[in-house]
Amino acid sequence: MMPMEVEINFAGDHPSGAGHFPENPVIPGALILDEVIATLPDGAAGIRSAKFLHPVRPGETLRVRWTEAASAAVKKFECRLAGGALVASGIVEIGHPPA
Repeated sequence: MMPMEVEINFAGDHPSGAGHFPENPVIPGALILDEVIATLPDGAAGIRSAKFLHPVRPGETLRVRWTEAASAAVKKFECRLAGGALVASGIVEIGHPPA
């Protein structure tokens, strides 16, 4: 499988930015992960790991790159700002969660 790349845009007036840290708007990591997983067509059963390295501010665009891991049951992701800074990386399990 070739790596898959998608973009996620967070509006400048995104409601979560202003309330996360007053006077220092940052998009919460949980919201970033939710948006990242939503870009995966196979669906995700769980997050194995995630590491955040750089804040994302309202109005910024992320480039998400998905690649295969050692097993077909997991995929790796990297998120970078449009300028290239690494924001987050991690591994998710593929498939639907058990009922």
